[in-house]
Amino acid sequence: MNSNDYTIRKEKKEEYREVENLVRESFWNVYRPGCSEHFVIHVLRDDPAFVKELDFVMEKDGKLIGQNMFMKTIINADDGRTIDVLTMGPIGIIPELKRKGYGKAILDYSLEKATAMGFGAVLFEGNIGFYSHCGFDYASKFGIRYHDLPEDADSSFFLCKELIPGYLDGITGVYQTPKGYYVDDTDVEEFDKNFPPKEKLKLPGQIFD
Repeated sequence: MNSNDYTIRKEKKEEYREVENLVRESFWNVYRPGCSEHFVIHVLRDDPAFVKELDFVMEKDGKLIGQNMFMKTIINADDGRTIDVLTMGPIGIIPELKRKGYGKAILDYSLEKATAMGFGAVLFEGNIGFYSHCGFDYASKFGIRYHDLPEDADSSFFLCKELIPGYLDGITGVYQTPKGYYVDDTDVEEFDKNFPPKEKLKLPGQIFD
């Protein structure tokens, strides 16, 4: 991969279904048999917390190969304050181009744009093995807890990156996932009928049934 063989730009409305299919291909059978992420992005675009200015696609040789998007959310601080932050995703790259640097490229680009808009921090669920390369660390190191998670539970999936250095200094509290991310399995199944049939497989490493 080199920086001359792709472009990153904002998603266009007429591309919505193509992007949803890209997300479906990227997440299919990764975390569960099938996936729900293509329906999640479909729902989130109409959510008031959706940041339209940070809704990006990646294009190579005239074909969409990746995407990323952001949502506004909050931390309920222990001192009673409400701290504005971003969350991110789904972020996806088509399967045949994964692990080639494209995911990091669109992530770095989109984080740069979020920083330029003045957002202070991004928190989300992801794999530290990949996202540490883009400056993320465990949210617990910032004193931020994941909502509804018992204190003794593993929170290594919950990551944070300050976009403004020191933005979370002196803050401890509970992060709130935007409600739009919670979708009903029945609605996912119905929505999935709009796409070509794919086989759901139970695979090693999946975290959901």
